[in-house]
Amino acid sequence: MKPVIFGLAGPTLTVDERAFFGSADPAGYILFGRNVVDRPQLRALTDSLRDLSGRGDLPILIDQEGGRVQRMGPPEWPAFPAGPRFDALYDLAPMSAIEAARVNAQAIGLTLAEVGITVNCLPLLDVVQPDTTEAITTRALGREPLRVAAMGQAILAGLCAGGVVGVVKHMPGHGRTAVDTHHLLPRVTVSAAELEVDLAPFRALADAPMGMTGHIVFDAWDRDRPATLSLIVVKEVIRGRIGFDGLLMTDDIDMKALSGSPGDKAAGAIAAGCDVVLDCWARIEEMAAIVDRLDDIGDRSRARLDRAMATIADVTPTGDMAELIATRDALLALA
Repeated sequence: MKPVIFGLAGPTLTVDERAFFGSADPAGYILFGRNVVDRPQLRALTDSLRDLSGRGDLPILIDQEGGRVQRMGPPEWPAFPAGPRFDALYDLAPMSAIEAARVNAQAIGLTLAEVGITVNCLPLLDVVQPDTTEAITTRALGREPLRVAAMGQAILAGLCAGGVVGVVKHMPGHGRTAVDTHHLLPRVTVSAAELEVDLAPFRALADAPMGMTGHIVFDAWDRDRPATLSLIVVKEVIRGRIGFDGLLMTDDIDMKALSGSPGDKAAGAIAAGCDVVLDCWARIEEMAAIVDRLDDIGDRSRARLDRAMATIADVTPTGDMAELIATRDALLALA
């Protein structure tokens, strides 16, 4: 198995993809809107990926956050609210906001489990600052580390109850960035002491099964490399100060924040201590170059992957979708 998660080109596996993935044996897959049509199609796609891999616990990821980041949407699936809706409720009724976040995540989990998706890239634990990029503020859970952690924990619990593994992101914190990593490489210049605010939610949820890095340079820790490619940040900050020992994946290495060839970026991330690389855009030549540069997944990383997927191995997704959504909406209406 190669320590990489790949995207797919369309709603079904192509002949070339089937041959390539069968040979490469990636650790998992990630789906986007281009892969989604309806329930029968999506279930057939995820079943085909499991059949190809021979793994019943295959990680099949998606970004189903709600709001502007929702790969499965109306009319086939419900529209889900984004993080700021729960943050606004927290101002008035903290416990109601936590419960609303939990039942919303459980409803999301049910929609994903129904179609064979096993991992959702949620929650964001990025602490918003006055100049945070809109790419984060429209999705985040707020400006206070304790409330971000509380709602993030509720989201992880809700997803698990729905039969899905959650991913905390973007480690070690995306809240200090004024630019979008899809387009530019941010540089954070504040001190290590100031960054304790950003680490706090991740430290509180250090036992999360999976985490995702951010492509951000932190001058306080490593002026030369973004977190995804920094041995210092991964080892000393994410694994050390935060204490995270779950499966650590990169954000999409195709983002413009990172420079270099796909193979160089992938190899650099693994060398820095990430467990798996995320490459989303389904370009066969680029995926082949990545596979050529990577050894098989290491024993420690494989153990982290297995441990993360085991958190839902015995979970029977529970809850009534209509009741969960009704409960969420009644709570959000308080704000």
